[in-house]
Amino acid sequence: MALISLVLLAGLGASVAAGSMARAATTERVVTNRYSGLAIEGYDPVAYFIDGNPEVGLPAYEAAQGGAVWRFRNEGNRDSFIAHPEIYGPQFGGYDPVDLARGVTVAGNPRFWLIASDRLYLFGREDTRDAFAANPAPFLKEALQRWPALENQLAQ
Repeated sequence: MALISLVLLAGLGASVAAGSMARAATTERVVTNRYSGLAIEGYDPVAYFIDGNPEVGLPAYEAAQGGAVWRFRNEGNRDSFIAHPEIYGPQFGGYDPVDLARGVTVAGNPRFWLIASDRLYLFGREDTRDAFAANPAPFLKEALQRWPALENQLAQ
């Protein structure tokens, strides 16, 4: 079995053998289920791009990154995410960019999503997704300005 080594954003190291369970500390900088430690409720972030739908990942294909455990539908999706988490991971750690633009952190729901400019965004509500879809530029501008301060307020 090939061993995949990851360096977590929080400065922790983790190793994941294909087919073994990934371990990670809980973080608030990525939307994570506090009980399971799963990022974005266990949905495969790469599937949004490949399948065009939210798809639940499988325990056999996990990776630890950014203080969270991510699940994937298959080994290829996991490998793509490990190689490019900045592309496949939800922007702003999975927090709703419309709410970030207002200065608050609201966890995105993996069922309310949108890919804009080749990046995945999750939204807390359908109406914020629809508002963002109609005109993402002002929301992104404001969210990008506010995110560093808001991110620093989240637990590590």
